[in-house]
Amino acid sequence: MSALVGGPRQRSWPLRHPLDLGPGVTARRPSASRFLAFGLVIAIAVSVLVGRLAWMQLLDGGRSQAAARGTIVALEAIRSSRGLIYDRAGRVLVANVPTYTVRIRPADLPLSLREPVVMRLSGLLGLTTGEVNRRIDASAGSRFDLVRIASDVPEATARLITEERSVLPGVEVVVESHRDYLAGELFAQVLGYTSAIAPAELARLKAAGYLPDDVIGRAGVEATYERDLRGVYGQQRVERDASGRRIQILGTVADALPGNSIQLTIDTRQQGLALKALRWGMAEAGLRRGVVIVMNPQTGEVLALVSLPTYNNNEFARGISPERYRELLADPGQPLLNHAISEHFPPGSTYKLVTGTGGLADGEISERTRLITRGYLSIGSFRYPEWNGRGWGPLDIYGGFGHSSDTFFYQVAGMLGIDRLAYWARQYGFGSPTEIDLPAEASGIVPDNQWKLDTLGELIYPGEVYHAGIGQGYDAVTPIQLITAYAALANGGTVFQPQVVREVIAPDGTIVRPFEPRVRHVMDVDPDVLRVMREAARTVVTIRHTYNLVDLPIKVAGKSGTAEFGQRDAQGRLPFHSWFVGFVPQDAANGSFRNADSPLMVLAFAYDSRTVGNAATEIVKYYLQLHFGIDHDYRIPDLLERGNFYGGN
Repeated sequence: MSALVGGPRQRSWPLRHPLDLGPGVTARRPSASRFLAFGLVIAIAVSVLVGRLAWMQLLDGGRSQAAARGTIVALEAIRSSRGLIYDRAGRVLVANVPTYTVRIRPADLPLSLREPVVMRLSGLLGLTTGEVNRRIDASAGSRFDLVRIASDVPEATARLITEERSVLPGVEVVVESHRDYLAGELFAQVLGYTSAIAPAELARLKAAGYLPDDVIGRAGVEATYERDLRGVYGQQRVERDASGRRIQILGTVADALPGNSIQLTIDTRQQGLALKALRWGMAEAGLRRGVVIVMNPQTGEVLALVSLPTYNNNEFARGISPERYRELLADPGQPLLNHAISEHFPPGSTYKLVTGTGGLADGEISERTRLITRGYLSIGSFRYPEWNGRGWGPLDIYGGFGHSSDTFFYQVAGMLGIDRLAYWARQYGFGSPTEIDLPAEASGIVPDNQWKLDTLGELIYPGEVYHAGIGQGYDAVTPIQLITAYAALANGGTVFQPQVVREVIAPDGTIVRPFEPRVRHVMDVDPDVLRVMREAARTVVTIRHTYNLVDLPIKVAGKSGTAEFGQRDAQGRLPFHSWFVGFVPQDAANGSFRNADSPLMVLAFAYDSRTVGNAATEIVKYYLQLHFGIDHDYRIPDLLERGNFYGGN
């Protein structure tokens, strides 16, 4: 064995560059961009970690400190401000104003003290003890949530309640905003109102962020545009004690976003003129209900919409009393109902537009066809009378529409049959909602064989076809449907969706939703047919079926109508409504109705009028005088004498 000299042998290895990976392997030097990307990832990760740590410090730290004090940290909503509402000219119609509100936290009101507290609040707020108790118990939230007892409380009362807090446990006075409807009754049916959310609604809307003491739009655009107007609630962290009372605000999690504002298509001046004309006509004729609608036929914009009687929406915004609410409900004029869209009525002779259009379009008659009109038509032993009792002899479509001959249109309806008559009614938009941007719209009724079979289990009788042809029997329309149909006549066949809101505006003033005409459909009809019917509508005026309407210094075309309903009186006469819908050409003084260029259409509806003449025609006449600044007064008040006369169609 040989001796080891000099220690173990050292094995030598070839030296390599740190990036030398061995034979056959080529190393690539990392690029600068890869280093940059790697660094960016690291930076983002560190930022997220730091942010998370900061959040945990704020939230969990707050919770830890709260836990040490025996309190809790919770998220609480920050209310947004509701959007404003403007008229077409930019005038503010609905604003938010600060007001004192009295609230109670039920958990802080001992049962033993409830009766004296309720009695004291009753005396201070002018409410019955029963109403105070009802409002306390109506809350659908926690007993620790504040419950609204009264809004719009006078400052002196609010100060007195604040000073008496020691003897009013659980009672708080807070400042919050409520809706102020600056135009009062003028826009009530269009704007609607807001009021406290009901428990059933809260159960449905809680997931959307609604609170037990929230308000919600109840009618009009306040309801239709609730989502836009409401805005988005924010959130803040608050510290509460063990009983749920807030101790302090710890910080904001998310800011509240104010609601969008709304600009109407309706101008305050035009609304005022429509109201003035309608109030005059109702007072002269002793009417209980009435409607005036003004529309631009070329766009579907509603320029005025008045339904009477009405109400003051400030009563609801400030907390209407149960007694006053019951009074409104009991009013036979139904002021809480928008009669322009939510009720349907027989259209009477205005519906002859449908029958005439169908007869011409289907080739059953031409503009030169002459039909014999007489005192009545018969089907078996049944007689179907002419409204004047005698007829006019031979009439073409111009004379038939101008004189509103019942026997002329009985014959045309018989030629068409009920199903084709219904087809043309639907072409004009009858029988379904117009989809106006207001709630609670009625659908109306267009009878046909299938409708009667589904409803009454039998087919339409021939005599019922006659009635349908003159807007009686089962026919039912809303005022908004009728003016929309005549707008299609005036514009050449486009059935628009009526709109009362022109623009939706963001809090910073930008337009969120600009106005665009919304077309429901275009009628499948020869334009020449509509030209004939427009000129026939002018004949209604020129032959003085509407008395002196032809004498106005502007040109008007249109159609009047009376529609029987209800129970016969002692003389066997039925009560009746009256209608008139009219339009003017682009050049109001000299234009032609051959052109489909009308910029203005007006409808009036007089419920249960029973007047010598057509009350609705006189109302429209007065509106046109006001609108065009006509100095001479063409009204004929004697035509509004009541007495269950049958004054013509």
